[in-house]
Amino acid sequence: MDVKLHDIGEGMSEGEIVQLLVKPGDHVLVDQPLVEVQTDKVTAELPSPFAGKVETIYVEAGEVIEVGGTLLTISPIPQHAEQTLLPNRKKRILAAPFTRKIARENNVDIEEVKGTGPAGRITDEDVFRHLATTQKPEEKETEKAIEKEAKERTIPFSTRRKQISAKMKKSTLTIPHVTHFDEVDVTNILEMKKAMKEGKGQSISVAAFYIKAVCVALKEFPIFNSELSEEEGLIYLKPDLHIGLATDMEEGLIVPVIHHCDRLSINEIHKKMKSLHKAAMNSELTSKDLSSGTFTISNAGPLGSTGATPIINYPEAALLAFHKTKKMPVVKENDEIIIRSIMSISMTFDHRIADGGTSMRFTNRFIELIEQPSLLLTELV
Repeated sequence: MDVKLHDIGEGMSEGEIVQLLVKPGDHVLVDQPLVEVQTDKVTAELPSPFAGKVETIYVEAGEVIEVGGTLLTISPIPQHAEQTLLPNRKKRILAAPFTRKIARENNVDIEEVKGTGPAGRITDEDVFRHLATTQKPEEKETEKAIEKEAKERTIPFSTRRKQISAKMKKSTLTIPHVTHFDEVDVTNILEMKKAMKEGKGQSISVAAFYIKAVCVALKEFPIFNSELSEEEGLIYLKPDLHIGLATDMEEGLIVPVIHHCDRLSINEIHKKMKSLHKAAMNSELTSKDLSSGTFTISNAGPLGSTGATPIINYPEAALLAFHKTKKMPVVKENDEIIIRSIMSISMTFDHRIADGGTSMRFTNRFIELIEQPSLLLTELV
């Protein structure tokens, strides 16, 4: 029976074969991983739908295959005979797809690596530790010599980069982008964050406060939580606030989503951010984690960004970016000069559905909420 590539993510049309986990002649059980596939959103292992013997494999690592394409064929065995495969089945290696990628790139057989994570899970550090203890001195010398003779090289235009490219082109060619810049005095919110840590022992990311303020502002300006259909002549105002978090990854930008963000407290938003970040780092995000976003934020400040003109995450209507916070002198009304923590922001919006004045009123409301954090106190529960 044929095993085909099915849709493992919203809107998926194709996937790149990262690694084959079986070979012809192998006996497999139900749900045993067969291949590792990468899409523009996730890297996932495709499990076997039934038990049997692998007869033919039609794909190879690095090949891009469309949804519905045949990956391999398996000769099924009767259900009562599955138990006979158990003694011959290899122990499953627990490792995230990104960890497996590190092993492949360094020619490390992951089955030889000792895992130190939970239940023997192999971590990135385990692979590097194994590499350091097994690499021969002459190999290290060869690597040094190669480095001295560095030449121009090429790298694959990966499936994820192709998907990002297609989406960015569609966004920029479809949406007339406008970006305006502003500054926010975040001194009070930083002091509140510090007080919460000292008083209640709560260490909450300042980005969680920003996201909560975004949710409050979006309820007052729902036009930026919308989607335009020019064909129908309608703007769909989304009833739910699903906030996407632009996340920088080695393989390319991804946008995990905090669903129903407006229903969460600041502490709950913080916890959800941490869990999504951890899942992203371990390549464990699900298709649900990466779908249905209605508005995206980009927290570029920790990387040192002082400003940008972000591209909207099509088909959304806007994106708000937080940039670097700097201590700056500020002149008060009585001409007194004080030092405050000032953060730059940039708001990109779809000029078809809103004008600059509306965008500025939206960011003014966001600024008000951040500069007067007492307005967010009712949201802390």
